[in-house]
Amino acid sequence: MIIKNGIVFTEDGTFEEKELYIEGGRFVAGMDEVEDQTVLDVEGNLILPGLVDVHSHGAAGNDFCDGDVEKLKGILAYEKSCGITSYCPTSMTLSKERLKDIFATVKEIQPSEELARIVGINMEGPFVSEKKKGAQNGKYIVHPDAAFFYECNEASGHKIKLVTLAPEQEGSEAFIRQVGKEVGISIGHTDANYDTAKKAFDLGADHVTHLFNAMPSFLHRNPGVIGAAADSSHCMPEIISDGLHVHPSVVRTAFRIFGPERMILISDSMRATGLEDGTYEFGGQMVYVKDKKATLEDGTIAGSTTNLYDCMCRAMTFGIPKADAIFAATRNPAKSIGVYDQVGSIAPGKRADFLIVDQEFHLREVYMLK
Repeated sequence: MIIKNGIVFTEDGTFEEKELYIEGGRFVAGMDEVEDQTVLDVEGNLILPGLVDVHSHGAAGNDFCDGDVEKLKGILAYEKSCGITSYCPTSMTLSKERLKDIFATVKEIQPSEELARIVGINMEGPFVSEKKKGAQNGKYIVHPDAAFFYECNEASGHKIKLVTLAPEQEGSEAFIRQVGKEVGISIGHTDANYDTAKKAFDLGADHVTHLFNAMPSFLHRNPGVIGAAADSSHCMPEIISDGLHVHPSVVRTAFRIFGPERMILISDSMRATGLEDGTYEFGGQMVYVKDKKATLEDGTIAGSTTNLYDCMCRAMTFGIPKADAIFAATRNPAKSIGVYDQVGSIAPGKRADFLIVDQEFHLREVYMLK
Protein backbone atom coordinates (compact mmCIF):
# COMPACT_ATOMS: atom_id res chain seq x y z
CA MET A 1 0.00 0.00 0.00
CA ILE A 2 1.07 3.56 -0.74
CA ILE A 3 -0.33 6.38 1.39
CA LYS A 4 -0.34 9.77 -0.30
CA ASN A 5 -1.04 13.37 0.71
CA GLY A 6 -0.70 12.73 4.42
CA ILE A 7 1.07 14.91 6.99
CA VAL A 8 3.05 12.37 9.01
CA PHE A 9 4.06 12.69 12.67
CA THR A 10 7.72 11.70 12.53
CA GLU A 11 10.10 10.25 15.12
CA ASP A 12 11.67 13.68 15.68
CA GLY A 13 8.32 15.18 16.69
CA THR A 14 7.64 17.19 13.55
CA PHE A 15 4.89 16.85 10.97
CA GLU A 16 6.10 16.18 7.45
CA GLU A 17 4.11 15.88 4.24
CA LYS A 18 5.35 12.67 2.63
CA GLU A 19 4.32 9.31 1.22
CA LEU A 20 4.29 6.18 3.33
CA TYR A 21 4.94 2.68 2.02
CA ILE A 22 3.57 -0.52 3.56
CA GLU A 23 4.30 -4.13 2.72
CA GLY A 24 3.49 -7.23 4.73
CA GLY A 25 1.86 -5.22 7.52
CA ARG A 26 4.96 -3.08 8.15
CA PHE A 27 6.25 0.26 7.03
CA VAL A 28 9.02 0.02 4.46
CA ALA A 29 11.53 2.56 3.18
CA GLY A 30 10.51 2.97 -0.45
CA MET A 31 8.10 2.18 -3.26
CA ASP A 32 10.45 -0.44 -4.68
CA GLU A 33 9.69 -2.63 -1.63
CA VAL A 34 5.92 -2.51 -2.19
CA GLU A 35 4.23 -5.27 -4.17
CA ASP A 36 0.64 -4.18 -3.57
CA GLN A 37 0.64 -0.61 -4.86
CA THR A 38 -2.92 0.21 -3.83
CA VAL A 39 -3.05 3.95 -3.12
CA LEU A 40 -4.73 5.47 -0.07
CA ASP A 41 -5.15 9.23 -0.48
CA VAL A 42 -5.69 10.84 2.95
CA GLU A 43 -6.25 14.32 1.51
CA GLY A 44 -4.07 16.44 3.77
CA ASN A 45 -5.06 14.78 7.05
CA LEU A 46 -2.55 14.04 9.79
CA ILE A 47 -1.10 10.54 10.21
CA LEU A 48 -0.20 9.48 13.77
CA PRO A 49 1.22 6.23 15.12
CA GLY A 50 -1.34 3.96 16.75
CA LEU A 51 -1.57 4.75 20.47
CA VAL A 52 -0.14 2.50 23.19
CA ASP A 53 -2.11 2.24 26.46
CA VAL A 54 -0.10 0.41 29.13
CA HIS A 55 -2.67 0.87 31.91
CA SER A 56 -6.35 0.15 31.29
CA HIS A 57 -8.74 -2.22 33.06
CA GLY A 58 -11.65 -2.29 30.68
CA ALA A 59 -14.26 -0.51 28.58
CA ALA A 60 -17.65 -0.89 26.92
CA GLY A 61 -19.14 -2.87 29.81
CA ASN A 62 -16.22 -5.30 30.03
CA ASP A 63 -13.30 -5.70 32.44
CA PHE A 64 -10.08 -7.70 32.05
CA CYS A 65 -10.74 -9.15 35.52
CA ASP A 66 -13.96 -10.71 34.28
CA GLY A 67 -11.61 -13.43 33.08
CA ASP A 68 -13.69 -13.96 29.95
CA VAL A 69 -12.11 -14.18 26.49
CA GLU A 70 -15.13 -12.71 24.70
CA LYS A 71 -15.25 -9.77 27.09
CA LEU A 72 -11.54 -9.19 26.58
CA LYS A 73 -12.22 -9.11 22.84
CA GLY A 74 -14.93 -6.51 23.54
CA ILE A 75 -12.37 -4.32 25.30
CA LEU A 76 -9.87 -4.72 22.46
CA ALA A 77 -12.49 -3.87 19.83
CA TYR A 78 -13.44 -0.70 21.69
CA GLU A 79 -9.81 0.31 22.13
CA LYS A 80 -9.03 -0.19 18.46
CA SER A 81 -12.03 1.92 17.48
CA CYS A 82 -10.60 4.75 19.62
CA GLY A 83 -7.13 4.66 18.06
CA ILE A 84 -5.42 2.48 20.66
CA THR A 85 -3.71 -0.23 18.61
CA SER A 86 -1.34 -1.58 21.30
CA TYR A 87 -2.75 -2.41 24.69
CA CYS A 88 -1.84 -3.79 28.12
CA PRO A 89 -4.91 -5.18 29.90
CA THR A 90 -4.51 -4.34 33.57
CA SER A 91 -5.49 -6.45 36.56
CA MET A 92 -6.68 -5.58 40.06
CA THR A 93 -5.84 -6.94 43.51
CA LEU A 94 -7.35 -10.42 43.59
CA SER A 95 -6.35 -13.91 44.74
CA LYS A 96 -3.46 -15.66 43.02
CA GLU A 97 -5.67 -18.39 41.55
CA ARG A 98 -8.12 -15.84 40.21
CA LEU A 99 -5.33 -13.77 38.67
CA LYS A 100 -3.85 -16.83 37.01
CA ASP A 101 -7.21 -17.59 35.38
CA ILE A 102 -7.56 -13.96 34.26
CA PHE A 103 -4.04 -13.79 32.82
CA ALA A 104 -4.53 -17.05 30.91
CA THR A 105 -7.24 -15.43 28.77
CA VAL A 106 -4.67 -13.40 26.82
CA LYS A 107 -3.35 -16.62 25.29
CA GLU A 108 -6.74 -17.16 23.62
CA ILE A 109 -6.65 -13.88 21.68
CA GLN A 110 -5.67 -14.23 18.03
CA PRO A 111 -4.32 -11.22 16.08
CA SER A 112 -7.03 -9.36 14.20
CA GLU A 113 -7.33 -6.07 12.36
CA GLU A 114 -10.53 -5.53 14.36
CA LEU A 115 -8.85 -5.74 17.78
CA ALA A 116 -6.14 -3.77 19.54
CA ARG A 117 -3.00 -5.87 19.86
CA ILE A 118 -2.08 -7.11 23.35
CA VAL A 119 1.56 -6.14 23.87
CA GLY A 120 1.73 -7.12 27.52
CA ILE A 121 -0.11 -7.30 30.83
CA ASN A 122 0.00 -4.71 33.59
CA MET A 123 -0.23 -6.46 36.99
CA GLU A 124 -1.53 -3.70 39.28
CA GLY A 125 -1.58 -5.50 42.61
CA PRO A 126 -1.71 -7.35 44.93
CA PHE A 127 1.65 -6.05 46.21
CA VAL A 128 0.22 -2.70 47.32
CA SER A 129 -0.26 -0.68 50.50
CA GLU A 130 -3.43 -1.02 52.56
CA LYS A 131 -3.21 2.69 53.36
CA LYS A 132 -3.10 3.72 49.70
CA LYS A 133 -5.06 0.88 48.14
CA GLY A 134 -7.57 3.20 46.47
CA ALA A 135 -10.04 1.00 44.59
CA GLN A 136 -7.90 -2.13 45.12
CA ASN A 137 -9.56 -4.80 47.29
CA GLY A 138 -7.74 -4.90 50.63
CA LYS A 139 -8.86 -8.47 51.26
CA TYR A 140 -6.30 -9.76 48.75
CA ILE A 141 -3.29 -7.52 49.47
CA VAL A 142 -0.11 -9.53 50.10
CA HIS A 143 3.58 -8.75 50.50
CA PRO A 144 5.67 -8.81 47.32
CA ASP A 145 6.36 -12.44 46.47
CA ALA A 146 8.51 -13.51 43.53
CA ALA A 147 7.00 -17.01 43.46
CA PHE A 148 3.50 -15.47 43.23
CA PHE A 149 4.65 -13.33 40.30
CA TYR A 150 6.31 -16.24 38.49
CA GLU A 151 3.15 -18.35 38.72
CA CYS A 152 1.08 -15.53 37.28
CA ASN A 153 3.58 -14.83 34.52
CA GLU A 154 3.68 -18.50 33.58
CA ALA A 155 -0.13 -18.57 33.40
CA SER A 156 -0.09 -15.57 31.07
CA GLY A 157 2.43 -17.05 28.66
CA HIS A 158 5.09 -14.67 30.04
CA LYS A 159 3.12 -11.61 28.96
CA ILE A 160 3.44 -9.49 32.12
CA LYS A 161 5.34 -6.28 31.35
CA LEU A 162 4.63 -4.22 34.49
CA VAL A 163 3.95 -5.04 38.12
CA THR A 164 2.95 -2.44 40.72
CA LEU A 165 4.70 -2.53 44.07
CA ALA A 166 4.57 -0.50 47.30
CA PRO A 167 8.26 -0.39 48.28
CA GLU A 168 7.58 0.02 51.99
CA GLN A 169 6.05 -3.47 52.02
CA GLU A 170 8.12 -6.26 53.55
CA GLY A 171 9.99 -8.17 50.86
CA SER A 172 9.99 -5.36 48.30
CA GLU A 173 13.76 -5.03 47.97
CA ALA A 174 14.23 -8.76 47.49
CA PHE A 175 11.39 -8.79 44.94
CA ILE A 176 12.96 -5.99 42.89
CA ARG A 177 16.35 -7.68 42.95
CA GLN A 178 14.89 -11.03 41.91
CA VAL A 179 12.43 -10.10 39.18
CA GLY A 180 13.42 -6.55 38.20
CA LYS A 181 15.38 -7.69 35.16
CA GLU A 182 12.39 -9.66 33.85
CA VAL A 183 9.56 -7.16 34.31
CA GLY A 184 9.11 -3.42 34.77
CA ILE A 185 8.66 -2.54 38.45
CA SER A 186 6.15 0.26 38.88
CA ILE A 187 5.99 2.09 42.21
CA GLY A 188 2.39 2.81 43.15
CA HIS A 189 -0.48 2.43 45.62
CA THR A 190 2.13 3.30 48.20
CA ASP A 191 2.72 5.40 51.30
CA ALA A 192 6.51 5.32 50.85
CA ASN A 193 8.66 8.30 51.80
CA TYR A 194 11.39 9.70 49.58
CA ASP A 195 14.21 7.50 50.88
CA THR A 196 12.26 4.26 50.57
CA ALA A 197 11.06 5.09 47.08
CA LYS A 198 14.49 6.28 45.96
CA LYS A 199 16.08 3.03 47.11
CA ALA A 200 13.52 1.10 45.07
CA PHE A 201 14.39 3.16 41.99
CA ASP A 202 18.10 2.69 42.65
CA LEU A 203 17.53 -1.07 42.83
CA GLY A 204 15.85 -1.04 39.42
CA ALA A 205 12.23 0.08 39.69
CA ASP A 206 11.66 2.17 36.57
CA HIS A 207 7.99 3.18 36.42
CA VAL A 208 5.35 4.98 38.51
CA THR A 209 1.70 3.93 38.59
CA HIS A 210 -0.64 6.89 37.93
CA LEU A 211 1.58 9.69 39.28
CA PHE A 212 0.00 11.74 42.11
CA ASN A 213 -2.82 9.24 42.63
CA ALA A 214 -2.65 6.68 45.49
CA MET A 215 0.61 8.04 46.89
CA PRO A 216 1.74 10.81 49.29
CA SER A 217 1.61 14.38 48.08
CA PHE A 218 4.74 16.15 46.84
CA LEU A 219 5.61 18.37 49.82
CA HIS A 220 8.56 20.70 50.27
CA ARG A 221 10.03 18.77 53.20
CA ASN A 222 8.60 15.39 52.26
CA PRO A 223 8.83 14.91 48.47
CA GLY A 224 7.88 11.23 48.67
CA VAL A 225 7.58 8.99 45.60
CA ILE A 226 7.14 11.94 43.26
CA GLY A 227 10.41 13.55 44.31
CA ALA A 228 12.25 10.22 44.22
CA ALA A 229 10.95 9.52 40.71
CA ALA A 230 11.99 12.98 39.55
CA ASP A 231 15.51 12.31 40.86
CA SER A 232 15.70 8.94 39.06
CA SER A 233 16.36 9.73 35.42
CA HIS A 234 15.49 6.23 34.20
CA CYS A 235 12.03 6.33 35.76
CA MET A 236 8.97 6.89 33.53
CA PRO A 237 5.78 7.99 35.32
CA GLU A 238 2.22 7.46 34.13
CA ILE A 239 -0.38 10.21 34.46
CA ILE A 240 -4.14 10.25 33.86
CA SER A 241 -5.04 13.43 31.98
CA ASP A 242 -8.81 13.11 32.13
CA GLY A 243 -9.20 16.39 34.04
CA LEU A 244 -10.56 14.54 37.10
CA HIS A 245 -7.64 12.57 38.54
CA VAL A 246 -5.08 15.38 38.25
CA HIS A 247 -5.58 19.14 37.85
CA PRO A 248 -4.47 20.51 34.46
CA SER A 249 -1.84 22.68 36.18
CA VAL A 250 -0.35 19.57 37.77
CA VAL A 251 -0.26 17.80 34.39
CA ARG A 252 1.68 20.75 32.95
CA THR A 253 4.00 20.77 35.96
CA ALA A 254 4.68 17.04 35.66
CA PHE A 255 5.70 17.42 32.03
CA ARG A 256 8.04 20.26 33.01
CA ILE A 257 9.60 18.28 35.87
CA PHE A 258 10.02 14.95 34.10
CA GLY A 259 10.35 16.17 30.52
CA PRO A 260 8.54 14.99 27.39
CA GLU A 261 10.85 11.97 27.00
CA ARG A 262 9.67 10.37 30.25
CA MET A 263 5.97 11.14 30.68
CA ILE A 264 3.43 8.43 29.83
CA LEU A 265 -0.26 9.15 29.33
CA ILE A 266 -2.63 6.37 30.39
CA SER A 267 -6.39 6.04 30.54
CA ASP A 268 -6.75 3.77 33.64
CA SER A 269 -10.16 3.10 32.09
CA MET A 270 -12.73 0.78 33.65
CA ARG A 271 -15.82 -0.96 32.32
CA ALA A 272 -17.98 2.19 32.35
CA THR A 273 -15.79 3.75 29.65
CA GLY A 274 -17.90 4.41 26.58
CA LEU A 275 -21.14 3.97 28.56
CA GLU A 276 -23.58 6.19 30.42
CA ASP A 277 -23.41 7.20 34.08
CA GLY A 278 -24.56 4.48 36.44
CA THR A 279 -23.43 1.77 38.86
CA TYR A 280 -20.71 -0.66 37.82
CA GLU A 281 -18.49 -3.37 39.32
CA PHE A 282 -14.73 -2.85 39.49
CA GLY A 283 -12.31 -5.25 41.16
CA GLY A 284 -15.11 -6.84 43.17
CA GLN A 285 -16.42 -3.50 44.46
CA MET A 286 -19.29 -1.29 43.35
CA VAL A 287 -18.38 1.91 41.55
CA TYR A 288 -20.71 4.85 41.01
CA VAL A 289 -20.27 6.94 37.87
CA LYS A 290 -21.72 10.43 37.80
CA ASP A 291 -20.76 13.08 35.25
CA LYS A 292 -18.11 10.62 34.02
CA LYS A 293 -16.39 10.48 37.42
CA ALA A 294 -16.10 6.99 38.91
CA THR A 295 -15.94 6.60 42.69
CA LEU A 296 -16.40 3.99 45.38
CA GLU A 297 -19.21 4.49 47.90
CA ASP A 298 -16.83 6.40 50.21
CA GLY A 299 -15.91 8.83 47.41
CA THR A 300 -12.53 7.27 46.54
CA ILE A 301 -11.87 7.79 42.84
CA ALA A 302 -11.89 4.43 41.04
CA GLY A 303 -10.39 4.34 37.58
CA SER A 304 -11.47 6.54 34.71
CA THR A 305 -14.21 6.53 32.12
CA THR A 306 -12.13 7.92 29.29
CA ASN A 307 -9.87 6.37 26.66
CA LEU A 308 -6.26 7.18 25.85
CA TYR A 309 -7.01 9.09 22.66
CA ASP A 310 -9.28 11.47 24.55
CA CYS A 311 -6.66 11.78 27.32
CA MET A 312 -4.06 12.74 24.72
CA CYS A 313 -6.34 15.37 23.17
CA ARG A 314 -7.28 16.70 26.60
CA ALA A 315 -3.60 17.04 27.51
CA MET A 316 -3.23 19.28 24.45
CA THR A 317 -6.08 21.47 25.69
CA PHE A 318 -4.27 21.68 29.06
CA GLY A 319 -1.32 23.28 27.28
CA ILE A 320 0.90 20.26 26.65
CA PRO A 321 2.55 20.78 23.24
CA LYS A 322 1.03 18.55 20.57
CA ALA A 323 4.24 16.61 19.92
CA ASP A 324 4.80 16.00 23.64
CA ALA A 325 1.26 14.71 24.12
CA ILE A 326 1.56 12.39 21.11
CA PHE A 327 4.92 11.05 22.29
CA ALA A 328 3.43 10.42 25.74
CA ALA A 329 0.71 8.26 24.17
CA THR A 330 2.92 6.44 21.63
CA ARG A 331 6.72 6.43 21.88
CA ASN A 332 7.10 6.71 25.64
CA PRO A 333 4.72 3.92 26.70
CA ALA A 334 6.15 1.67 23.99
CA LYS A 335 9.67 2.31 25.28
CA SER A 336 8.59 1.76 28.89
CA ILE A 337 7.56 -1.85 28.21
CA GLY A 338 10.25 -2.65 25.64
CA VAL A 339 8.18 -2.75 22.44
CA TYR A 340 9.37 0.43 20.72
CA ASP A 341 11.19 -1.66 18.12
CA GLN A 342 7.74 -2.80 16.93
CA VAL A 343 5.24 -0.01 17.63
CA GLY A 344 5.02 3.56 18.91
CA SER A 345 6.20 5.44 15.83
CA ILE A 346 5.99 5.46 12.06
CA ALA A 347 9.27 4.10 10.74
CA PRO A 348 10.50 1.37 8.35
CA GLY A 349 10.30 -2.07 9.95
CA LYS A 350 7.57 -1.19 12.44
CA ARG A 351 4.01 -2.46 12.39
CA ALA A 352 1.70 -0.52 10.10
CA ASP A 353 -0.54 0.72 12.92
CA PHE A 354 -1.59 4.30 12.23
CA LEU A 355 -4.37 6.82 12.66
CA ILE A 356 -5.84 9.32 10.23
CA VAL A 357 -6.93 12.47 12.06
CA ASP A 358 -7.94 15.91 10.87
CA GLN A 359 -6.21 19.16 11.69
CA GLU A 360 -8.29 19.50 14.87
CA PHE A 361 -7.32 15.96 15.95
CA HIS A 362 -10.73 14.44 15.33
CA LEU A 363 -10.13 10.73 14.74
CA ARG A 364 -11.15 9.67 11.24
CA GLU A 365 -9.74 6.20 10.60
CA VAL A 366 -7.72 3.55 12.45
CA TYR A 367 -5.52 1.13 10.52
CA MET A 368 -3.74 -2.05 11.64
CA LEU A 369 -2.58 -3.58 8.40
CA LYS A 370 -1.43 -7.17 7.99
